[in-house]
Amino acid sequence: MDVTTCPTLQERVLTMGKVLLREYYELCEGGVCQDLLTEAEKKYVANGGMILSGKLQEAEVQNGNGRVYPRKILEREMKNYMMLVKDNRALGELDHPDDSIINLKNASHMVTECWWDGNNVMGKVKVLNTPSGKILQQLVSDGVKLGISSRALGTVNESDGKTMVQEDLQLICFDFVSEPSTPNAYMALKEAKDIRIGENIFDKKYKLNRMLNEILED
Repeated sequence: MDVTTCPTLQERVLTMGKVLLREYYELCEGGVCQDLLTEAEKKYVANGGMILSGKLQEAEVQNGNGRVYPRKILEREMKNYMMLVKDNRALGELDHPDDSIINLKNASHMVTECWWDGNNVMGKVKVLNTPSGKILQQLVSDGVKLGISSRALGTVNESDGKTMVQEDLQLICFDFVSEPSTPNAYMALKEAKDIRIGENIFDKKYKLNRMLNEILED
């Protein structure tokens, strides 16, 4: 395969009509599931740090906005996302920006671990010592109800009253958001023309590994 002839992410997004997909899941009560923390992590928390944990995503279930993520597609995306986790680059922000770029200056947390529990994707999140991270930590400490929300690019297809997420899904990150009284009020789709598509969403190493994973699965 001649990698140089492959379309850029921007070209793929614009030609395939991808939209920004956002999903919301609540954290464990108080933000931390103590039984999920190692002794080292508990010590880190005791010394003033913060590690949040809970469900990040769910497969094969129609969520609050009517979308269904097939297990096979979500497994592929989580496998690719784990490359970012292992490289300590799985960053996220407070609230969802209106584009697909993760802004370092707004980074508030980093996903440090992910695993499957049935059809649920569980995870641990380390709150960073950044301006946004300090806001996140204070919000959680003050008892504000927060949730984790996935940000991804992809297309959907209506089938039997359900909105099925398609094969072109590309997971970007997990952001922290507040839950409105009506979940559907903020689970909106942004058209590709309304969001800023960046060439630097993923580096060359990530893109090559992603293509290799997709080839091996075929």
